[in-house]
Amino acid sequence: MEIDRSGLAAFLRRRRELLQPEDVGLPRGQRRRTRGLRREEVAALCHMSTDYYARLERERGPQPSEQMIASIAQGLHLSLDERDHLFRLAGHNPPVRGTVGEHVGPGLLRILDRLADTPAEIVTELGETLRQTPLGVALTGDTTRFTGPERSIGYRWFTLPATRALYAPEDHDLLSRMFTSGLRQVATLRGPDSRAAHYAELLLERSDEFGRLWDAHEVGVRPGRVKHFVHPEVGHLELNCQSLLDPDQSHQLLVYTADPGSESHDRLRLLSVIGTQSVG
Repeated sequence: MEIDRSGLAAFLRRRRELLQPEDVGLPRGQRRRTRGLRREEVAALCHMSTDYYARLERERGPQPSEQMIASIAQGLHLSLDERDHLFRLAGHNPPVRGTVGEHVGPGLLRILDRLADTPAEIVTELGETLRQTPLGVALTGDTTRFTGPERSIGYRWFTLPATRALYAPEDHDLLSRMFTSGLRQVATLRGPDSRAAHYAELLLERSDEFGRLWDAHEVGVRPGRVKHFVHPEVGHLELNCQSLLDPDQSHQLLVYTADPGSESHDRLRLLSVIGTQSVG
């Protein structure tokens, strides 16, 4: 496929003009004259230089890679249909749709952008973090940094002791059962060639605890309404966890809140002041 430079440029300009700062969690400011977002704002959202993005809108520069197009599609909060259209304009075949996709839908992104002062994250069905709010990073660390099987919290739970240190010891047994149960259900749903089945095979080789729980064939083990975190700076936190599901991508938005007036509420406010300095 060949790149359609004029079509690509027109589509990018139109999508940028339609997005408002508040749609992506940015302040509007008092002297904004640009219709929609500025080029530099879109470039920052897409994790690329302003010059690179501007050249695309001006029908110049090299053909963008698939990785670049995926980043632009996410930064512009495109739907799956719009993302696929963008790929074709750039001269690429769109990614295969399905539950392994990592393109976060615009609806979940809009909600996440409005939760800057709340711990929240968007995860796949395997517990792979795709996006976090700043306070989410402050709570658990940057869990988007992991690669390979370690992207899954269920896999890390049985292989990285630091993962367990974030949760109260009294919850460890339930969480071990829950992660094993969840992996079994996804592996059964997606089949023996799925990433979930591959993770299970790896864990059977690496963790005796996982092997014992896997042999129990438990399914449907759910977490409690309240999660107990142990933060290295602010201490114990009892947080309610609400979730919102995007059925098209099997992504979940997880939002953590504390009961008003509680000690955990005060500690969460303290964490918002400390920020991400204490958790790597």
